[in-house]
Amino acid sequence: MKFTFSKKQEINTDEAKIEEILNRSVSTIYPSKDDFKKLLLSGKQLRIYVGIDPTATYVHLGHSTNYIILKRLHELGHKIIVLVGDFTAMIGDPSDKNSLRKQLTKKDVFQNLKTFKQQIGKILPFKDKRNPIDFVYNSKWLGKLNFNDLVNLASKFTVQQMIERDAFQKRIKEQKPLYVHEFFYPLMQGYDSVVLKADVEIGGTDQTFNMLAGRILVKDFQKREKMVMTTTLLENPLTGEKLMSKSLGTGIALNEDYKNMFGKIMRLPDEALLQVFTDCTNLSLLEIERIKNELRQGINPRNIKLRLAKEIVSMYHSAEDANKAEQDFINTFSKGGIPENVLEIKVLKDEKMADVLLKTGTVESKGEWRRLVLQGGVSNAETDEKITSPDETVRNITLKVGKKRFIKLVCSE
Repeated sequence: MKFTFSKKQEINTDEAKIEEILNRSVSTIYPSKDDFKKLLLSGKQLRIYVGIDPTATYVHLGHSTNYIILKRLHELGHKIIVLVGDFTAMIGDPSDKNSLRKQLTKKDVFQNLKTFKQQIGKILPFKDKRNPIDFVYNSKWLGKLNFNDLVNLASKFTVQQMIERDAFQKRIKEQKPLYVHEFFYPLMQGYDSVVLKADVEIGGTDQTFNMLAGRILVKDFQKREKMVMTTTLLENPLTGEKLMSKSLGTGIALNEDYKNMFGKIMRLPDEALLQVFTDCTNLSLLEIERIKNELRQGINPRNIKLRLAKEIVSMYHSAEDANKAEQDFINTFSKGGIPENVLEIKVLKDEKMADVLLKTGTVESKGEWRRLVLQGGVSNAETDEKITSPDETVRNITLKVGKKRFIKLVCSE
């Protein structure tokens, strides 16, 4: 596998910038934060990567946290690699899953990753020739492994190590199937670190097991250390539910239309605003602290959310688009109309409204849905006709749920 190299790259060891990298959006650093800090202060160019599996057609804001950190490290002069797990996506990552993940075909993966580089390129400067960023696919090396290679990789781990995973323990306890091929996933992701000669791997806390598998393999094959930085996941601090989920269709895509992006951000729970500012924007921590104080002093969270939406839309589109989206949003809700950027979901004809709205995060529970329906809080947004049964099935309709939640249901043929 060939990689690009920058000649005589000057490394910035600015301690303030390094401290932000070590502390912003970071959960845990292995083996320790001090070890990573020493490396960053050493002046050595580090090989740092983030991996992503193309299990959907889009990259969402939850992923952006890692790429924003990569950009900061790139600005210090380090070698950055974006790894697309086109091979591992066909195995299926069992991380944080309570059932078998659906395996994708080569065709599925190819369709999904078509615009990945373009989307991630909204954050990372892939055209930088001074310190080029590599965009690579792990099928280039994983597809060449033979059975002897796989046995050799498997010999580095015990079954006890594999079943330590919380998700696996839960499935064993609930007597749900646990398939042998699911053990292959951390082996494959771990081997990526060996091939990439990685000094550092960055990923969400749900990837901790897989990334630590890479530490084991790097130590075994290359007799050296590999740092692992786990980053915070975007979650509702009250419920613990993920704010961005590809499987639930609730992710805010980096290539989202600017009006849809603005509207979806405005639907985020108030209690998650500070984390989204921290993990998904370039605002300084000092400015975010000011926002935190404003919230403490009783400012309307809606005003802060408008600022967040404008900040993020400006990052991925333009300040002009952000202003347009804000004005559209304000005009729509001040007039009580249907927003132009209403979330549109394709549904199956036999699905229940309650199930669809729960999956999309429009309501937090079936209990909330039932209460809203029985209190007359759900209606056809176009006709004001009330939805009267909590068990009603879907149809082509734009629903108004509560005072400010809208969702358009489109039945598939």
